[in-house]
Amino acid sequence: MSQQHTAAPAPRSVAVTDRRRDWWRDAVIYQVYPRSFADSNGDGMGDLEGVRSRLPHLRDLGVDAVWLSPFYASPQADAGYDVADYRAVDPMFGNLLDADALIRDAHELGLRIIVDLVPNHSSDQHEWFRRALAEGPGSPLRERYHFRPGKGRNGELPPNDWESIFGGPAWTRVTEPDGTPGEWYLHLFAPEQPDFNWEHPAVGDEFRSILRFWLDMGVDGFRIDVAHGLVKADGLPDLGAHDQLKLLGNDVMPFFDQDGVHEIYRQWRRILDEYSGERIFVAEAWTPTVERTANYVRPDELHQAFNFQYLSTEWDAKDLRTVIDRTLEAMRPVGAPATWVLSNHDVTRHATRFANPPGVGTQIRTAGDRELGLRRARAATLLMLALPGSAYIYQGEELGLPDVVDLPDEVRQDPAYFRGAGQDGFRDGCRVPIPWTREGSSYGFGSGGSWLPQPAGWGELSVEAQTGVAGSTLELYRAALAARRTRPDLGAGDAVEWLRAPEGVLAFRRGEFVCVTNTTGESVTTPVYGRVLLASGEVTETDDETKVPADTTVWWTTAQ
Repeated sequence: MSQQHTAAPAPRSVAVTDRRRDWWRDAVIYQVYPRSFADSNGDGMGDLEGVRSRLPHLRDLGVDAVWLSPFYASPQADAGYDVADYRAVDPMFGNLLDADALIRDAHELGLRIIVDLVPNHSSDQHEWFRRALAEGPGSPLRERYHFRPGKGRNGELPPNDWESIFGGPAWTRVTEPDGTPGEWYLHLFAPEQPDFNWEHPAVGDEFRSILRFWLDMGVDGFRIDVAHGLVKADGLPDLGAHDQLKLLGNDVMPFFDQDGVHEIYRQWRRILDEYSGERIFVAEAWTPTVERTANYVRPDELHQAFNFQYLSTEWDAKDLRTVIDRTLEAMRPVGAPATWVLSNHDVTRHATRFANPPGVGTQIRTAGDRELGLRRARAATLLMLALPGSAYIYQGEELGLPDVVDLPDEVRQDPAYFRGAGQDGFRDGCRVPIPWTREGSSYGFGSGGSWLPQPAGWGELSVEAQTGVAGSTLELYRAALAARRTRPDLGAGDAVEWLRAPEGVLAFRRGEFVCVTNTTGESVTTPVYGRVLLASGEVTETDDETKVPADTTVWWTTAQ
């Protein structure tokens, strides 16, 4: 690599207070988007020292682990998912010593640290790619990416018809060192993100080395970006007439979910298993079905895979039950835990998705009914946290934050926004820095404003404004996570016992625990299942029945 690195500390084992075996099977993992979490130096951009300063909030919230989105050296063409140096911290976030201090402090607080790994593509400023361009056709470095001659009389057409997820062709033609138009290179995302050729042995060697570098730093695992995209079909065949611009489609694409990815992950798993402390892999794998997702979490591969089918399910009891059943059934044969997630850095926050009519997908440009959205979001969170398996929380959802849908065009930075046909062009709305205090510069995010403008009134949703306030969304999250820690029926296991319930209502039992979720717009009456443990809204009880309001989840316990 071209950049100088601060020497990494000597390898060490993980020292955290949570010593449960298989901790990850029912873990609650919190995603931190570093540039939007906390700013320690007043430059308007979040950083690792800022994250470190706010770790007590995450401990008090009750999560088990923290997943950090990329903080590596990067030109930031796609918010750090274009990595120029996998062993260096970008100066905007700090340096390797800051990363080491963050890992150490997290462990002392009983929190594990999971870092993002981006193996499908690099930055176009990565040393390999820069040398590949400089050395011209025939360079051995070009074999580490997908360089191809173009079609047409003069090579003026892309090598195939693949399209970028961000819009436009998935190919960019280079200008050769002699100034002439030359070969094309593949980028499934932005042109600044050329795809690696995982058929070349040097690519696999490099990433196995990168894994060891961060494991020796003490991280507890990796979230694998575009885990389904590393291997491409032989010959890079045309697709023909096909809707390509969907991460979550109905078919296996020649550039996604190819069977060859699984041997890569078997090799990685053998490395991970050499280290103490139960380190884990989490796959971002957009697959056509949960059954194909299960292939990534077989016993000798990865530990978890995000459940995007669940994330994209509408607020409807029948649809939710279907995806819950299919998820649990798919994971059971491979012995992996289900995962549940409602929001992340790539989709509209669920407090806004659920505020809008159904059928509009996971990227929404309208605010909708804010009160309705928050009510459903709170109910959806309690439902998610009652299911067996591991749950993911995206920063700020514990505050009930909505998406910021009215950002001015001139402040947007999502690369897909500027590429017409791209599908995820409004991701900036979920990336606005979160509020910590009622007042002050950027509501406590930092002393120098924020890289994306925060809405007026953001302070009333802040950690300060909600702490200690009965019924606040923050205190609801804290209570729910505290219950998960003290009650083994929450999170553990691989099945639910469905109970009879009115239309539009989900009801299930798990040991001494019962969860009821009313997805309808009207109150419903249910039996009294025991003592109310927690509810996302006001419930009314008599001796033998309970009135559950619209869009509300209730937890009961039958234990004394």
